[in-house]
Amino acid sequence: MDGTILTSIIAAERVWARWATKHGLDVDKFLPTLHGVRTIDTIKRQNLPNIDPEAEARWITDQELMDTDGINPIPDAARFLASLPPDRWAIVTSATRDLALRRIEVAGLPMPKVVVTSEDVTRGKPNPDPFLLGAEKLGFKASDCVVFEDAPAGIRAGEASGAAVVVITHTHTQPLETGHPTVSGYNGVRAQVDADGTLALYATR
Repeated sequence: MDGTILTSIIAAERVWARWATKHGLDVDKFLPTLHGVRTIDTIKRQNLPNIDPEAEARWITDQELMDTDGINPIPDAARFLASLPPDRWAIVTSATRDLALRRIEVAGLPMPKVVVTSEDVTRGKPNPDPFLLGAEKLGFKASDCVVFEDAPAGIRAGEASGAAVVVITHTHTQPLETGHPTVSGYNGVRAQVDADGTLALYATR
């Protein structure tokens, strides 16, 4: 979701910068490490003494629910998502459900029937569990799915699930070395349901 169909980097980094400063972390070094993984996992990875990771995660999520300035859709994402058959796509995000629904609403994007969030799995990205669950809820094997991702953790999760991966580069400030197809947004991406029911995707870079 974040960085893939919408951009929330400005808002998210404002909140995380406040949290990192409060705990004496080097903000500039810390911020690039938080994208694409669950909040609770990012907090635990810091190995901070005398904190309750779940309480800290709740604080961050509460702040992110209120701080929505700068959340926008990735170019042409709304058109592309609206063109997909409603039962053939899902959002699989490391955000909590409340935060995911809030950001989708703020960005003005359509809501899929299937939304997999951080609460739905015990192992988040880069483990494949979120994408495996998303595929299962759609009624498909992950190997028959395409994952759109932007962050290294998500890309690794997509690869581990067996899905094909397309990398969205709209929010990237540096080139990403990847063997997967890349697109900057959805302006040149279209979907087509073939006669045999296959959902085919076409993209011009």
